[in-house]
Amino acid sequence: MIYDPTVPAVLDGINLSVAEGSIHGIIGRSGAGKSTLVRCLNGLVKPTSGRVVVSGEEITGLDVAALRAARRRIGMIFQHFSLLSSRTADGNVALPLEIAGFPKTEINRRVPELLDLVGLSTKADAYPAELSGGQKQRIGIARALALKPDVLLSDEATSALDPETTEQILDLLQDINRSMGLTIVLITHEMDVVRRIAGHVTVIEAGRIIESGPTFDVFAFPETATAKSFLSSIVAHELPPEVTRTLLATATEATDPVLRIIFTGEAAHAPVLSDLVTRFGIRPNILHGRVDYIGGKPLGILTIVAGAIGDKLSAVTAHLSTLGLHCEVIGHAVRSVSASAHRASA
Repeated sequence: MIYDPTVPAVLDGINLSVAEGSIHGIIGRSGAGKSTLVRCLNGLVKPTSGRVVVSGEEITGLDVAALRAARRRIGMIFQHFSLLSSRTADGNVALPLEIAGFPKTEINRRVPELLDLVGLSTKADAYPAELSGGQKQRIGIARALALKPDVLLSDEATSALDPETTEQILDLLQDINRSMGLTIVLITHEMDVVRRIAGHVTVIEAGRIIESGPTFDVFAFPETATAKSFLSSIVAHELPPEVTRTLLATATEATDPVLRIIFTGEAAHAPVLSDLVTRFGIRPNILHGRVDYIGGKPLGILTIVAGAIGDKLSAVTAHLSTLGLHCEVIGHAVRSVSASAHRASA
């Protein structure tokens, strides 16, 4: 691979650590550098500088033979399955064992175990053309596990599948992670995939890491505008553009503050809004909100116009903080004529 110093690097300053036995999602838009990163992890691409360490071994400095041996500990599943059409299911699973020089007796023992692991023991003699997309991906997973890797890399492995099949594949990967203690790195642009099974997530933009941490924390409290926008399909951080255009950046006598309240844990189901009405007499107008589940933990985000809040904004935010909730002012909404009249009469 030839690198042109006049062309911006595909990856720049990447510093990433994946915990052993974890499921770690790496997300980003098309062209962000995700696929290049995964190719660095399995040694298909050698970075111009820096180190790549997998299972305690630096693979960037290995010769061809040593790198080939190191790759046996790194399984890979692909978006489009990459099965050999001329081989049956058991033949595809057996392929890496054959290439590695395993004896026939060991292959005959190992392949049925792997097919059973992915729930396809009855499809051993079926060819790829006779299998559904989900079944093909299960064969791809079994093949990736054939050499008992320490790390499993998944490069957009569910993006070609329908939602129901995607759920089944994610359940399988989660079961494999739990039962085998296998480290799984998910390269994806699908937020639902990360939300469902990844304990940690890294967000990449233009070849750089812009955020990284526990999935719940990154989804609940994204620090960059890019991450907020990227996660908006899953978590309601962004208001609809039609609403955003009507908000002002600074307060006036004719505006009310727009509050984004983030509910986590048990507070996600608490009657916080009615508490604010009773305690502070605000007249809320709900702009946006929903409750999502990130890794099985509830996360609620509610955006309201806090009408009739007056000079009680500090008291409201302090009260929400005592409840373990995060609150921020994200803009100011011009008060409607009816609301202004009601406020004046009050």
